[in-house]
Amino acid sequence: MDMSDLKPVAVQLYSLREALAQDLEGTIRSVADIGYVGVEPYGGMPGELDDVASLFRELDLQVCSSHVPYPDDDNKEAVLAAAEAFGLERICIAFMPPAEFETVDSIKRTCERLNQAGAFAGAHGLSLGYHNHWWEFKQLNGCATLELMLEELDDDVFLQIDTYWAQVGGLDAVEVVERVGARAPLIHLKDGSLDKDDDMTAVGGGKMDVPGIIQATAETAEWHIVELDRCATDMLGAVRDSYAYLTTNGLARGKK
Repeated sequence: MDMSDLKPVAVQLYSLREALAQDLEGTIRSVADIGYVGVEPYGGMPGELDDVASLFRELDLQVCSSHVPYPDDDNKEAVLAAAEAFGLERICIAFMPPAEFETVDSIKRTCERLNQAGAFAGAHGLSLGYHNHWWEFKQLNGCATLELMLEELDDDVFLQIDTYWAQVGGLDAVEVVERVGARAPLIHLKDGSLDKDDDMTAVGGGKMDVPGIIQATAETAEWHIVELDRCATDMLGAVRDSYAYLTTNGLARGKK
């Protein structure tokens, strides 16, 4: 793949939540120093919103998206404040409980809620996405939940495909990103044993076909985002190793 075609690499800062709680500024500076092009914040990050946004600007870290809570009446103002502070075009709901995906009817209700959130986002100049875990991929009536979601969600609601959780959920992650295509502009990369209860590894250190995922999203992804929910080794080290794997193997574009 031509270097100019490589997508920029970001890190979902939830990966570094423990380090951020101890030393917010130092940790963000470390991310920039590694060479990451961008960051994806999460709801409940420490620090004052404007201060964090200012730090991102100082370090030339692009904010590709942010994970946000569902924008109900309690959270709407906070979601809009984060979008304004970070200059966002996209926001992403990171989680809806497994119980919301138990039946066809509950999935349809969940998609309707996501469509309502998408309409709220659109009314404020934003695009809304949904980030999967493993429970959205089980088979219902011989059809993967994902297929039902693609049917029920409005076209302007995007999917942030977490490729590791898709694989853990029983589907082939490469086939998932091929199926979803341009509907998934933000791709999450993590790696590990594919046992949902195991700690994760740096990207490139587990069983995921990362090159296959990158190749399958070459025409459709805008960002590749490293996200490690937990790791047996030092998390900042794993974030650094993930960057090194992706950039030295010509899979993503960094600054260094």
